[in-house]
Amino acid sequence: MTETTYLHSAENVLDPLGDAEKEEEAGTKRNYAKVGSGRPSSLIYTYGPGSIMDLPQFTVMPAGLDDWERIWARRDGAPPTIHAPRLREVVRMMLRSPNAQLRPFPWQPKKLSMSRDGDDLGVPARIFPQWMRCTGCDMLAQLPKFRYRNTHPFRPDEAVFEHEKCYGRKGQSGRKGVRRPAVPARYLLACPDGHLDEFPYDLWVHEGGSCSEAEFPALKMVDRTAGKGASATIVCASCAARRPMNEAQGEVGRAKLPKCRGRHPHLDAFEPNGCGNQTRLMLVGASNLWFAASESIIVMPESTSEQAVDLADKIRIALGENLEQFGSQPNVIRALLKDKVDEVEGLSDPELAALLEKAAEPVPTVEEHQDQLERWDPVDLLVPEWNYLQRDPLGSAHPDEKSGLVLSKRQRGEDLPAEISRVLAVEKLRKVNALVGFTRIDAMDRVGDLPRRLVPLSRAPRPLWTVATEDLGEGVYLQLDESQVEAWEDRVEASPIWHALREAHRRNFNNRFSETGASVDPDTRLKPPRYWLVHTLAHVLIREMAMKCGYSAASLSERLYAWPASDTRPAAAGLLIATTASDSDGTLGGLVQLSEARRLEGIVRDALYRATRCSSDPVCAKRTPQDPEDFLHGAACHCCAMASETSCERANRFLDRRFLVDLPGSRLGFFGHVV
Repeated sequence: MTETTYLHSAENVLDPLGDAEKEEEAGTKRNYAKVGSGRPSSLIYTYGPGSIMDLPQFTVMPAGLDDWERIWARRDGAPPTIHAPRLREVVRMMLRSPNAQLRPFPWQPKKLSMSRDGDDLGVPARIFPQWMRCTGCDMLAQLPKFRYRNTHPFRPDEAVFEHEKCYGRKGQSGRKGVRRPAVPARYLLACPDGHLDEFPYDLWVHEGGSCSEAEFPALKMVDRTAGKGASATIVCASCAARRPMNEAQGEVGRAKLPKCRGRHPHLDAFEPNGCGNQTRLMLVGASNLWFAASESIIVMPESTSEQAVDLADKIRIALGENLEQFGSQPNVIRALLKDKVDEVEGLSDPELAALLEKAAEPVPTVEEHQDQLERWDPVDLLVPEWNYLQRDPLGSAHPDEKSGLVLSKRQRGEDLPAEISRVLAVEKLRKVNALVGFTRIDAMDRVGDLPRRLVPLSRAPRPLWTVATEDLGEGVYLQLDESQVEAWEDRVEASPIWHALREAHRRNFNNRFSETGASVDPDTRLKPPRYWLVHTLAHVLIREMAMKCGYSAASLSERLYAWPASDTRPAAAGLLIATTASDSDGTLGGLVQLSEARRLEGIVRDALYRATRCSSDPVCAKRTPQDPEDFLHGAACHCCAMASETSCERANRFLDRRFLVDLPGSRLGFFGHVV
């Protein structure tokens, strides 16, 4: 697989802080660089590089990671990294980069609310789209026609683009030149390969030609029915040409749009050979404009061999080309690694030699990374967590300082259902999330050719880092009895309900997956019955725990371990209900207390009992998809089993209360009849 080099002008540098400093040095009225803020979780899942972030007065697009380097360069020393070797290896595979590291967002907490600490850190962003419309006179023009104002150091929400001499719309009385705010023109062009471009309004209104009256025609966007899709009309005030935007909608309208130019605005670059895909009309606030491609892990303690691999990797990166030249001279190596890799100081020469030999092993090539990516299963990230959770902690609140994990085994209460075989209190945990790219139009799990569809975060073919977040929290881990799960699964797979759900999934796949999913067998994307069981149990427990733990249901999330046995991994059937926060204090212990025997008994009992009833019954209890229906749930709705987007890892798919408890007309409940 060949590496891509993007067409990019090195002169067009994005440096918001540098630009603000130049204005200050020139003595002009300073426009501050800061235009808004966001939580790390929103910046990685909703508003990452390449997305469009809606600010009070305009929209911005966080830039690619290349432009973040100027932010890090303002601080002395190397940028900080997040230690999560298992996730880091997956990121390296997906980025095809053997040296990639995980870095946090460039941010520093403020000691006081009005402090200027950390003002030299932040995420660089571009104004996008750069076509704007005056709210007073409907003038449609690009940014240079408007004046930017952002002069209050602590009110970035007041940053605005203004039409300085707006005379209002035709026919308005008392027309005087006044300042009017401008808003983004909301139409864009997107293609399935992740490219995004401005809508060519001048070409559109003139049907691909040029204005007959002016070289730079005066355009207007007339819109009197906001909120009804492509309802605006583009008007050329120079030649009186008019064309409505609704002509660009649908399959017929798509043929009237230009071919894709292969533009990546977050990278300020174009594909070297163009694109050629047919573009689609896209609105600025469309939900399918940006889908994050991210991976996450719960950090588990490392084995001795894993620690050795991690240390060898640090040595390899720190030494670079010196590894081959001085690898046989331990004294020289120690001198080179001083103040770079502290762990080397306590090693003997034989131990150091073994690490140097491991560090000298050849790194995977781009082709090998590509082959790994095609064979990789996301479940591989969960298997080490499941394996570690099978061990009993050495004692109550047993800590592991490096991973931050603190576990305690809980005794099973006598009234806890026998189907739940094990309970652990996860008193502290550390979750790391990394962004590896994004897709447009189709979500990551809706395509069959992810390596081609995944839009990069950097112009570099082998980026040296990607952005990650680190969350601290607590949780409750429940494990189901494998022998009972296996017997129950055999019974479900032979049932008419499972057959109907399987056929609905096939229809859903054919109806909703992108054209690149045609070569994929739908059954390979269907979760097994045990996943539906564990998933539904997690949802009803989240609902019940939220009423007793002090956290809202939206603050609780699930991590599901549910897969049948294979040649490479043991069978799993368990779940972790957790809550995490990105601040240093983590959480307050209200959730982990629910793992105590008496409390957990009541929560499980009440959750299962509530699962037997729904305010939408009997419609909900008997819901089974029939042709042509293609929804991916059975007896589940927002009244009984569905959860918020922040809680569910599958967007409320693969849920059915009939697999959890017996409902009228069904005897497939894993926990049987609950009273």
